[in-house]
Amino acid sequence: MFRLGLIVNPLAGVGGSVALKGSDGDATAQQALSLGAEPKANLRTQQALAALTGLELELLTYPGEMGETSARIAGFEPRVIGQITPGQTAAEDTERAAQEMAAQGVDLILFAGGDGTARNICHAIGESAPVLGIPAGVKIHSGVYAVTPKAAGEVVAMLIRGELVTLADQEVRDIDEDAFRAGRVRAKYYGDLLVPQEGRFVQHVKHGGREIEALVLDDIAADFAENMEDGVRYIMGSGSTVQALMDHLGLENTLLGVDLIENGELIGQDLTAQQLLELTADIDTRLVITVIGGQGHIIGRGNQQLSPELLRRIGRDNIIVVATKSKIKALEGRPLIVDSGDAELNHQFSGLIRVITGYRDAILYRVADL
Repeated sequence: MFRLGLIVNPLAGVGGSVALKGSDGDATAQQALSLGAEPKANLRTQQALAALTGLELELLTYPGEMGETSARIAGFEPRVIGQITPGQTAAEDTERAAQEMAAQGVDLILFAGGDGTARNICHAIGESAPVLGIPAGVKIHSGVYAVTPKAAGEVVAMLIRGELVTLADQEVRDIDEDAFRAGRVRAKYYGDLLVPQEGRFVQHVKHGGREIEALVLDDIAADFAENMEDGVRYIMGSGSTVQALMDHLGLENTLLGVDLIENGELIGQDLTAQQLLELTADIDTRLVITVIGGQGHIIGRGNQQLSPELLRRIGRDNIIVVATKSKIKALEGRPLIVDSGDAELNHQFSGLIRVITGYRDAILYRVADL
């Protein structure tokens, strides 16, 4: 018999309806409740469980609002394990529940929550047991959730019926809610969970052709920051995409100019071509540039400070191109363009080049030979 573990974060998403942009932390949850917010996680869990009616399974869950209530309303007689203090559940309860269910060898842990809950599950059990999320949080950026509560139930039903469903690693992502409330998006990768995949029902990680610009830019910035090397100087080209990288690093930026950084510190701002040559002489250097929207230029439009001499010194392999997929898609297949003012150099830069389009996400795209 299929053994299903069920965990509900009863306060997941409670801050959404009252514009708190999240529910992480006891103070935020209590503030949301004081403003009249109504918890919805158990209702969404019941919607998922409705897809399992009539199927043969053993359901293990935690007491009361952490799963038992939803299970019984949905018509199940669950085996209840663990203990909670009603009305005072916390992240530690979620982690303990996940650990106990994994230890009992459940076939899948179905949990209702948001990215904070996914972080708790990931911290507690890693990839030791398959999991699937019922989306109930304010922010759902992780790739461990079904697209809707009903879809979560459909995936579980497929597993119970023995249909072929692939298991694959999916990222757990979360943002800093305090920064988000202040208008800054700070996304971070926390690990992977083992998740059943069914293309119609399980969401991707904020991609799939529907980018949220600020979130994707933060993903790109997080990837860049994680891969920065000590002792290397980075020439930061112009444009809003590169500005997002600088914002992520907490550094001032010249939107329409070229800056230079090393070891997380600003070396020079709005530099000229000559200054760039002088400040990078005999020093390991990378160039970070983006795509001019709609045109495809990466060199020669708005960054003429990048002289042919500098470009030759840096070399093609040390150029980091960053762009959102929506910006690449807007080119409608047209190639990227290097217009350095030196025909031979333009030719050397032609061919496929790697473009960072998200966190641990990149594509190969063609540079024209013009």
